[in-house]
Amino acid sequence: MHKSIEIDEKIFQDAVKFYGTVFNLPPLASKIYAYLLFDYEKAGITFDEFVDVLAASKSSVSTSISLLLNAELIVDHNKMDERKRYFFINDEYKRIRFEKIVQKMQDELKLIDDLDNFKKNQEDGQNKKTEAYKALLNKNIIHIQESLNKL
Repeated sequence: MHKSIEIDEKIFQDAVKFYGTVFNLPPLASKIYAYLLFDYEKAGITFDEFVDVLAASKSSVSTSISLLLNAELIVDHNKMDERKRYFFINDEYKRIRFEKIVQKMQDELKLIDDLDNFKKNQEDGQNKKTEAYKALLNKNIIHIQESLNKL
């Protein structure tokens, strides 16, 4: 089987490294995700193509695809009158990713407030640093939420 998409090897390797780190993916899952980035036509990539192009075992590809599907990084579809599943980058993942980031920042703000309420006797220097950090978190939450609304 041949590649159904054209890739640039350097960009592919950079994407494998970047997304492997950002999403904490094992190497093969990162390669699958990076490969799907080159599917500009959104035609979808089949399981068999991943096995052939990445020279990986079926079980390894299957495990990696399951991990990517569970993480909502990719989605799959069946085309009419075909048994094959086609895999695509999840376009909604950008929104999901940043919603998770906002939630983590909000959780951290709540934790900081709870700690502040617990200890009540704070040093002035520490209180100023904490307030500056909370302001930074709040500012970023607002900025990200405004950007998400534009997506």
